[in-house]
Amino acid sequence: MTPSYRKFALAGLLFLAWSGLLCAETSDRNKPIHLESDRVLIDDLNQTSIFEGKVELTQGTLRILADKIVLTQDKQGFKHCTATGKPASFRQKQQDSDEYMEGYGERIEYDTRNETVDFHVQARVKRDLDDVRGDHISYSTRTEVFQVSGDPSKSDGPNKGRVHAVIQPKSEEPAETAAPENAPLTIQTSPTLSKPKP
Repeated sequence: MTPSYRKFALAGLLFLAWSGLLCAETSDRNKPIHLESDRVLIDDLNQTSIFEGKVELTQGTLRILADKIVLTQDKQGFKHCTATGKPASFRQKQQDSDEYMEGYGERIEYDTRNETVDFHVQARVKRDLDDVRGDHISYSTRTEVFQVSGDPSKSDGPNKGRVHAVIQPKSEEPAETAAPENAPLTIQTSPTLSKPKP
């Protein structure tokens, strides 16, 4: 198998495994964005706000924590957020589920127009026990397309410039749970047994 074919096969496997798993809470996109920080600089003319110092951004179930967040807004009202930290973190509840998707990177870019989240530099995304790491991870909350890429020039880093993925098997719940091996026996009445004849 050639290296380029292996890379394509891995990308296809990651897409199939993750595309059905990651579906962000759709109601979040219609909720207001709240920000807290130690300091803020607001430039109304350029529609830019810079938040610094223990910054926390929330929008519904979405939460971003960072050292610094630069938030810009275009003429149509769409927002673009660039969060930086060591690392910055992203967390959002998944649609019709109690599970959350978590992501980390030294830079996180969140775009409300394109409904995308990009994680850069030591990027990592986790959902339940599944875990993917790379140099750049891009996720579309609208199309549920998930892409991960490494950076071969960073062969001395923690991931050695490659994509690492751990995807757990999704087993079905058994219909009945077997009793533990050392559990005591219990006596129960049976409706099928008849009374003894006198």
